[in-house]
Amino acid sequence: MGPWSRVRVAKCQMLVTSFFVLLLGLALATMAALTYFGAHLAVISHAPLERNPYKTTHHWAIYTGVSLAVLLTLGAALSAGATMREAQGLMAGGFLCFALVFCVLVQVAFWRFYNPTQVEDAVLDTYDLVYDQAVKSSSSVWRQELEAIQDTFLCCGKRSPFSLLGSAEADLCHGEEAAREDCLQGIRNFLSTHQNIASTLTSAGLALTVYAMLLSSFLWCAIHSGRSLDHKGRYTLTPRAHGCQPQEPSLFRRLPGGFTLRHPSEANTPGDRLGPRGCSDGPQRLPDN
Repeated sequence: MGPWSRVRVAKCQMLVTSFFVLLLGLALATMAALTYFGAHLAVISHAPLERNPYKTTHHWAIYTGVSLAVLLTLGAALSAGATMREAQGLMAGGFLCFALVFCVLVQVAFWRFYNPTQVEDAVLDTYDLVYDQAVKSSSSVWRQELEAIQDTFLCCGKRSPFSLLGSAEADLCHGEEAAREDCLQGIRNFLSTHQNIASTLTSAGLALTVYAMLLSSFLWCAIHSGRSLDHKGRYTLTPRAHGCQPQEPSLFRRLPGGFTLRHPSEANTPGDRLGPRGCSDGPQRLPDN
């Protein structure tokens, strides 16, 4: 495979990769929207506690998801435009977006590796605080908040095999609600599904950004080295790359004894036009008088 065929293949791969990067950005934006507007996590973050353990994590996850979605979408658009127009500046901008996304995703991956249960612990701590307030407080506000959480997760109370429920705790689950699963287990199941999706998107983002950076670097170098398309759509080197200097129409004629000035209307004679490889056909002799 020739060098120009490799460039053509790289351009096609860049366009396909940009499309998948755009899809990944839309997926991250959708997940961020579901995290913010979704009932399950929103009801936990809006719990009226003086110090909500999950609220900070909730906002951090939303801001990170939105930022990554914007960078991925911008990088995909810049790379696709640079590939079609062979624009070196746009390609550099796309590479920068992919590099920023890669750095953020690496940080997220390390955070998930060293703190795998931080989100789950924050959500369960918030539920425990609301549950304790509903059991101990005589106010109906906490009981309504607990019922909202339980109705959202389709669960009821929390069961412990080591202790019996008191009268106040047993009163929280009665009738059909008593048949629901334990809220601690229901919350864990939901978070497990949510985190699996987030881990899949993170892995896909790392793979796509690395591949996109490699392609954008290669194409940037190809554009920088002077590759261009001729009128037939084939890659050709610039005249300088062939060892020929590009020549402009000259206002002087070379004579055996030196140079003589000529009229500008004579500068575009057929003898001064560039040859098929971008080099002039050589100096032309003046016709004998």
